[in-house]
Amino acid sequence: MSVADGRDRGSVTAELAVGLPGVVLLLVAVLTVAAAGITQLRCADGARAGARAAALGSEDAAVDARRVAGDGARVAIATAGGWVTVTVSADVAGLPFGGGALRASASSVARVEPSLGAAPAPSAVVRP
Repeated sequence: MSVADGRDRGSVTAELAVGLPGVVLLLVAVLTVAAAGITQLRCADGARAGARAAALGSEDAAVDARRVAGDGARVAIATAGGWVTVTVSADVAGLPFGGGALRASASSVARVEPSLGAAPAPSAVVRP
C-alpha cells in the first residue's frame, strides 16, 4: 500500500455524506412540484365540472366540484349576467415538514343554459 492510497481512504464515505443530503433535497423538491401539479389539475377539473353543473341549473354544483377536486377543496360559486363562475382551491398535500404553504386554485366560467330562463341561485360560498 502506498502513501497516496492511505490518504484516499474514507474519501468515498465523506463524498457520500456531502452528496446524499443534496440528492434527498432534490427528490423532495421534485415530489413537491409533482404534488402541486396534481392538485392544480384536480382543482381545474373540479372547477370545470362545477361550472358545467351550475350552468345546467344543478343545486349540487358545489358537491360535484368537490367530488372531482377532492374532499378538502373549497368551492365558491358566483353568478352574474347569465354567467356562472366556479372557483376551486385546495391545499397541496404531502408537503415535507408539515408544509401547507402551497395552495392550488382554478376558476371556470360557463354561460347559463338558455333553457333555464334565469340564472341559478345568487352567489354563494360553500366550504367543506
